[in-house]
Amino acid sequence: MSDNTAKANPPVTNPRLAKEEKLKALLSAGHTAYPHVFKRSHQAQELQNKYAELAPGAETEDKVAVAGRVMSSRNNGLFLDLQDASGKIQVFCHKDSMPADQLARLDFIDIGDIVGARGTIRRTPRGELSVRAVEIEILTKSLQPLPEKYHGLSDVEQRYRQRYVDLIMNEDSRNVLRIRSKIVQSIREYMNALGAIEVETPMLHGIMGGASAKPFITRHNALDADFFLRVAPELHLKRLIVGGLADVVYEIGRCFRNEGLSIKHNPEFTTIESYHAYKDYNDIMDLVEDLVRSIVLKIHGTDKVIYDGKEIDFGKAWPRRSMVDLVKDATGVDFMAIADANDAHAAARKLQIPVDPKAGWGKVVEAMFAEKVEHTLIQPIHVIDLPLEISPLAKTHRNNDRLVERFETYINGWEIANAFTELNDPKIQLARFEEQVSAREAGDEEAQMLDDDFVTALEFGLPPTAGWGMGIDRLTMILTDSKNIREVIAFPTLKPKKLA
Repeated sequence: MSDNTAKANPPVTNPRLAKEEKLKALLSAGHTAYPHVFKRSHQAQELQNKYAELAPGAETEDKVAVAGRVMSSRNNGLFLDLQDASGKIQVFCHKDSMPADQLARLDFIDIGDIVGARGTIRRTPRGELSVRAVEIEILTKSLQPLPEKYHGLSDVEQRYRQRYVDLIMNEDSRNVLRIRSKIVQSIREYMNALGAIEVETPMLHGIMGGASAKPFITRHNALDADFFLRVAPELHLKRLIVGGLADVVYEIGRCFRNEGLSIKHNPEFTTIESYHAYKDYNDIMDLVEDLVRSIVLKIHGTDKVIYDGKEIDFGKAWPRRSMVDLVKDATGVDFMAIADANDAHAAARKLQIPVDPKAGWGKVVEAMFAEKVEHTLIQPIHVIDLPLEISPLAKTHRNNDRLVERFETYINGWEIANAFTELNDPKIQLARFEEQVSAREAGDEEAQMLDDDFVTALEFGLPPTAGWGMGIDRLTMILTDSKNIREVIAFPTLKPKKLA
């Protein structure tokens, strides 16, 4: 393009070194490679929308300034495709409209560089909306070569480890994370419309509680004490209801559980958790159903979604079935007719379902459900009235003292939400905590600890309350047809490279 071509395009075969040499040439020519600012007038999609009716071959005098990453270059820089956060726009760099000094800058531009261009809007005879450049400026010199255009970034592990490259190359990855953001925004809008107050509670807990899970442990040096990364915000949120901060409080944030990795498990994950004074679990079933349906409609414009080739219908009323009834349907075993834990174990052995020998009646029911029922629950359903043994923070069922008023919402065979009519009797809660302590001392690393202060809070009085939590990662998977939870988390947990 100019007499500087030999300097700007040195004969270097290593792509990284070639970029370094081009950077040196750019600086030697008196240009900066990393200016402080560029005043952009439009994003690419704004221009695509504004000039959608501009005819092929038409020229305008409308002046614009665009900026983005160079994704392709054709005819020695005559045509550059710039990609910004909204989309792509072509830049037409021709000697008839660009002064010689500006034209010379093309020699320093590589694919991957971020550039700005000023010029006028035109549409090529082939129909491509373009900016006829009069000025072009390198805004950031890229020193790493992008993956080859036609194959993209296909290595899954590299996509997760270098998410920034994945986002540059893969529009689908960008769209998934944008939809995730819309889901979170939709949840906030829904909750705020209820008059709920959004709050923040501690990530560092002196006592592990709020859920049955194995925690991460960290050390606070100044206090010379161990803390647990929170497994759930539940106990702190209920303290706020005790204090009368609001009738409805909620928190959207991270929780941490020291468990294995799988396509639907990441050790740190995002939930909404919320508590509603003067409500019970029946009210929350209505709320969760309405909230999720509203999100689906907002994201997709329909209440039907295709996930992994299956149509999931969010529009119909979601069934409400007890866990024991679902187990009975699947296995023929009526656990409500079994009173003794030994008989429950015998029923599990007959069906060859492995169960911890120390498990009580409720944990046997849970194991049977996990093995025989869970994976079959493709359409949205509320699984209600779970065993008391696996629900230490839930209120005993008003009609059956072996059960609690709790539900889990399942979609695509995955638990999406979990909710209780909250236990608010401090004496019963203390006894439940003591049972958890005994289980922990017997080797159950997921059993909860005794939180004396939470019992004290209940003694001040928690009104009748219902609480619920919903996993945002899994919901996003379903609404984006993503097969792995890592697809919907910008920076998922990965094995250290030395272990991978």
